[in-house]
Amino acid sequence: SKHTVNLDNKIADVRVKPFTLEMGIKFELRVTISGKKINVSDIPELFIPEDWMRDKLELNFYKSEQRGGEVENVDYDNQSRTAVITFLRPG
Repeated sequence: SKHTVNLDNKIADVRVKPFTLEMGIKFELRVTISGKKINVSDIPELFIPEDWMRDKLELNFYKSEQRGGEVENVDYDNQSRTAVITFLRPG
């Protein structure tokens, strides 16, 4: 756990300590279900490209019996932070 490091001709003794990395972002959504479509609102503002957000939403709802099924389309509106997810089959 102890290491000696040479930095710019100076010796530094360092000690390694484990720490936990925060790997994901947890967020809560409001969902209204109607036949083949789900209206999602209150999507948190993440500073990522819109196509990434559409992909994240599709992956969240894709082929999960509790959440939906095979996704046909994701219509995401960045300004209102809402999305309409359309499935291939009603469920």
